[in-house]
Amino acid sequence: MISAYSELYLDDAMQNLGDMVEYAVGELNLDPDEFFNWFITSGAAAGFEKGNPRYVTGMSGYELTDYVLNKTNVTWERREPSYSDERGKEYWAGWILAYYQWLTGKRFEDLLKDGLSLSTVLSLYILHEADESKFVEAANEIIQRNKENRKTRLYEIRRSRGFTQQQLSEASGVSLRMIQLYEQRQNDISKAQVHMVVHLAHVLGCAVEDLLE
Repeated sequence: MISAYSELYLDDAMQNLGDMVEYAVGELNLDPDEFFNWFITSGAAAGFEKGNPRYVTGMSGYELTDYVLNKTNVTWERREPSYSDERGKEYWAGWILAYYQWLTGKRFEDLLKDGLSLSTVLSLYILHEADESKFVEAANEIIQRNKENRKTRLYEIRRSRGFTQQQLSEASGVSLRMIQLYEQRQNDISKAQVHMVVHLAHVLGCAVEDLLE
């Protein structure tokens, strides 16, 4: 498992993300999932994922919140954070989410798609006194359960483009049986021959990465 960036920055990243969530959700009373989406679309999430010092260590939680809300054109009433020594569940949620993203190297956007929303993390606050590994186990279980219940990206994109499996097979040159196996998760499309995925992506008008699970 490849971590997102050097462990030297991890403590700062966890604290900053914790402070951001605590301020945005705990003090400004913003909806956690709505704010988390803003965090992603603002570009701040991508900065965190790449270990960009500007986001990981260069801004406080308050400044991160300000950046996210400004970038997403959200009108809000600025107020100084309370700077309380008491850390609540909002701080923990951001703190542990930063750890999990660092550990797995996954994009925040993909964690969200896999069912690990900020509200879901908040619901796991019961684990706040346990070792981080307990949260990792719980998060992995949630993601695995959601993956098993969710349609594959190939299925979703194919349907959105109006293709039947047979039509996609004929247009791409990939056998009907292979398409069925990918959509049923019996075969992992991420391990498919590159040219097959390229052909599918070309016909569907999407990036190769969009089809990977």
